[in-house]
Amino acid sequence: MIKNATKRQKMGWVIFLVYVIFLVYFLFFSDYFGRGSHIRENYAYNLVPFKEIRRFIVYRKVVGLESFLLNIVGNIAGFMPFGFFLPVISRRSRRFFNTVLLSFLFSLSIETIQLVFKVGSFDVDDMILNTAGGILGYILYKIVQRIRVRRKRREKAEKSILH
Repeated sequence: MIKNATKRQKMGWVIFLVYVIFLVYFLFFSDYFGRGSHIRENYAYNLVPFKEIRRFIVYRKVVGLESFLLNIVGNIAGFMPFGFFLPVISRRSRRFFNTVLLSFLFSLSIETIQLVFKVGSFDVDDMILNTAGGILGYILYKIVQRIRVRRKRREKAEKSILH
C-alpha cells in the first residue's frame, strides 16, 4: 500500500494520520469540549435531521456566536481535511461518491462511538454537517488538482517554447 506510493501520497498519509489523531482527541478526550473522563448520566442524542442545525441557526443570538460557529462551522470545517486528503492517499477516493460515502461512514462511526461510550452526543445533524465538510474538502481537492494540472501544462509549454 504505502510502499508503492508517491512522495505526495506518503506526505498525504502523514498529514492524514496527524489530522485523525487530533480529531479523535478533540471528539473524545478534550476537556474544552466537555469530553472529560466523567460519564454522563443524562445522555442526550438527536435522531431528527436538521433539528439541531435549525435550532442553532434560529437561536444563534441566544446560544452565542461561539457556540453557533463551533457547532455548525466547526463540524463542516473539521471534516474538510478528511474529504481533501482521502483522494490524495487513495486512488479509489478520487471518485466523488467514494469520498462522500467514506466521509459519511467515518462520521457515523464517530457518532456511534460517542453514543456507546456516552462521550459527546450522538447527533444525526453532526453526520450531515460532517459529510458536507467531506464534500467541501473533496471539491477543494479537485480545485487544487485543476490548478496543478494547468500549472504543469503551462510550464511544459514554456519549456517547449524555450527549447
